[in-house]
Amino acid sequence: MKIIKMRVNHLQNPLGYDCLRPTFSFQVEESTGKTLKSARIRVAADPAMTHVIYDSGMREDVSGLSFQPDCAFEGGRRYYWNVAAVADNGDTTVSEPAWFEGGRDEEVWNLPWITSPFDKEIHPVFFREFSLPQSSEIETARLYITGLGLYEAYLNGKKVGDEYLAPFYNDYRYWIQYQTYDIADQLQAGQNTIAVMLGNGWYKGRFGYLGDGTVKEYYGDRFLLSAELLVVLKSGETVRLEADESWECGESPVKASSIYDGEVYDGSIKIWDEGGKLNRNFVDGAAAVVRASAPTGETVPRLSPKLVIHERFEPKELIITPKGEQVIDFGQEITGWVEFDCNEEKGTEILLQFGEILQEGCFYRDNYRTSKSAYTYLSGGEAVHVRPHFTFYGFRYMKVSGIRLNEDNLRDYRFEACAVYSDLEQTGRITTSNAKLNRLLENTLWGQKGNFLDVPTDCPQRDERMGWTGDAQVFCAAASYHMYTPAFYKKYLKDMLFEQRANHGAVPYVVPDLLSLYRERQNEPAPAFDDTNWGEAGSCAWGDAATIIPWTMYEFYGDRALLAENYENMKQWTDFIVFMDETYCGGSRLWTCGFHFADWLALDNPDKESCFGRTDPYYVASVYYMYSAELTAKAAKTLGKEKDAAYYSKIAGEVREAVCREYITSTGRVAIDTQTALVLAIYFDLIPDPFRERAARDLKKMLIDKNMHLNTGFVGTAYLCKALSKAGMHAEAYTLLLQEDFPSWLYEVNMGATTVWERWNSVLPDGRISDTGMNSLNHYSYGAVAEWVYRTVCGISQREGSTGFRTAVIAPVPDQRLEYAYGEYEAAIGTYRSGWKYREGGVEFEVTVPFDGTACFMVPSGYGLVSVNGNEVQGILPEMTLTPGNYKIVAKQV
Repeated sequence: MKIIKMRVNHLQNPLGYDCLRPTFSFQVEESTGKTLKSARIRVAADPAMTHVIYDSGMREDVSGLSFQPDCAFEGGRRYYWNVAAVADNGDTTVSEPAWFEGGRDEEVWNLPWITSPFDKEIHPVFFREFSLPQSSEIETARLYITGLGLYEAYLNGKKVGDEYLAPFYNDYRYWIQYQTYDIADQLQAGQNTIAVMLGNGWYKGRFGYLGDGTVKEYYGDRFLLSAELLVVLKSGETVRLEADESWECGESPVKASSIYDGEVYDGSIKIWDEGGKLNRNFVDGAAAVVRASAPTGETVPRLSPKLVIHERFEPKELIITPKGEQVIDFGQEITGWVEFDCNEEKGTEILLQFGEILQEGCFYRDNYRTSKSAYTYLSGGEAVHVRPHFTFYGFRYMKVSGIRLNEDNLRDYRFEACAVYSDLEQTGRITTSNAKLNRLLENTLWGQKGNFLDVPTDCPQRDERMGWTGDAQVFCAAASYHMYTPAFYKKYLKDMLFEQRANHGAVPYVVPDLLSLYRERQNEPAPAFDDTNWGEAGSCAWGDAATIIPWTMYEFYGDRALLAENYENMKQWTDFIVFMDETYCGGSRLWTCGFHFADWLALDNPDKESCFGRTDPYYVASVYYMYSAELTAKAAKTLGKEKDAAYYSKIAGEVREAVCREYITSTGRVAIDTQTALVLAIYFDLIPDPFRERAARDLKKMLIDKNMHLNTGFVGTAYLCKALSKAGMHAEAYTLLLQEDFPSWLYEVNMGATTVWERWNSVLPDGRISDTGMNSLNHYSYGAVAEWVYRTVCGISQREGSTGFRTAVIAPVPDQRLEYAYGEYEAAIGTYRSGWKYREGGVEFEVTVPFDGTACFMVPSGYGLVSVNGNEVQGILPEMTLTPGNYKIVAKQV
């Protein structure tokens, strides 16, 4: 028996995070037992676990999914914890200790803030020399730090930490994250130097597409730094250093930085000499720093998972275009930057420009709109490794100017494309016999990687890159199959809640809410929050991220404490809809007012220039009204809030009745004749039982009329295949999945896509990009179909009412258009595997159920069991219960 994946607040060995009220989780593997009978969690002050601070005792309610002690822990201290577990058969184990450490021991950030004396456009480097006693050894050393816009810290010439773009992106009006670094290995006896470079980032740089993308300084107009270096020596002596007026400031080699436009770096400005000493020319040109007022937002321990480099890509091809351009194809669209080695003469200017598609064989980036997406390096005449510091790009192709490249010298520059995204573990994998389908699934994963850069962005390349809530909502389940997401969404939902509190419970279109901030910066009046003017918030499907994401997190991970933390999000959003209904919709229990994106970018609108689908937006809004009320009721019941549960259940029931009365005829016909309208009616059980077959026939006819093609948008596509399967039309769902001409998922694959597009026709069959105004080739929303592949093709889903996949439903649906399909999903309790392949006379299924899990294996319709692990099965079984273990199941058609 072995304990693995020990996490605190869904992070392994977190340092500097908010851990005052931690939630513990873990997995069990390699046990001779089947289920967890009881467990014990102990927290100690030492790794030997001798000084125990908390002991849960051996208890049956200590779950591997989540356990929150009824006590708080201090910041500034490292705690160690272990798990003792007992299985149902008496098998036991005690884990090795893991650890967690919060931020500073001071709960309030009471440190000074400093800024530079230079013009606000000049990028500063703050630095300070200090000494440590020659004879003392270091016990612990921490750097507590935050900088605005973005910062990178260096000790003795080496970067601190392995993460980038700190302190990341949240609404700085309300909160600012500080980071904690263990710096013991970078310190030395005697003289040391700390230096901190700052760039614009989201805080003060150009950001947002409004105003033609020209607006900057949304949150502040000065570079700011606040930091504390704390060293505890084994002698007991403490060395404490704050960022204050004793620091100095020099002009950075970073001459310009922008999330959208890129970076300009002057390599002739040298900060460090050999051995980590400051360059004297740099020091001689320095000036004293200036004390600054603290920003408005509260400075608190971090929530954001680290932003790190995950993959590196070497050039796949050097292309000399018909225009004579030098373009490197890295073979995969990613988010990040390119690093390279430079040994050019002093003054040589190297320009890198980034794009995601070629046009007529030439470099292209018009769909980036105002985003310049470039990196300029001015050589200092020395051999150096070059990389950007305060920007990122969405790209596959890179145009190189200023140096001459050929196949022989390309390797000398060692160009590497670095994929940067939040440090989330991949949990799901699928492979099938169809290479194009495999590529599509890989594209959905890369769409997630490219857009999970601290916030779930819409796209990573053009002048936008914001946390659109509609995109986040439709993809969150697929995202949670692909990767371990609870810590990532926890941070996003905290920002969302701040915005809701400022918007009468309405959820902004983007979180953090840059759109309303733009309006404020333009001195435009605040929204009236009447039936037509809600400002930049309150659209159905977008705002429902406040209910759908928290409930999805609870279903996937079973963390009741996290659900409780996000319950206010759910309640405020549902209460906002109820208020709008009762104030402006006559209490009809239909949502029939205001602006809604609804089925955005659907193809069924006769006006081909419109981005809006043809499905009545108030129908879509009312269905989501019902769904959010239902989810809020479920959350309330789970949390023991019985009064709330009864209230929201009543609201949901009334909305369901009103929707059926308004939009479903007495003969079961959906009054709106669009694919999306029928999909929602089927998926959300709006059709009375006697008429469900009719609804399925109507939807199938709509598909046939389109030659078995979809025309759904952001709302309908997310539920399309799921609704078809719910109606028993698995074959039709497969047909849509495997279509290869426009519009379809595999059309994109055939056109060379390596991520998922924003539009079904982002690229036309002749290779031309269809539009430049709003056309991203890395937009993950339509990648939500990956959820259906996990759930239906591979058959890995969860029984209604279960959490953390403790009770799974393994219900694969084979289709002879595939020879085989294999999927695995590392759920919160352990890894499920489900795969199938056709064999002579039938299908062979392979299933793995993890420790502490139970699965109901559903025999596919039209098949009968033959054997399980080589043992013949007598009689016809439609389903069977599987306990932890590995299974080979053979079925044949009947």
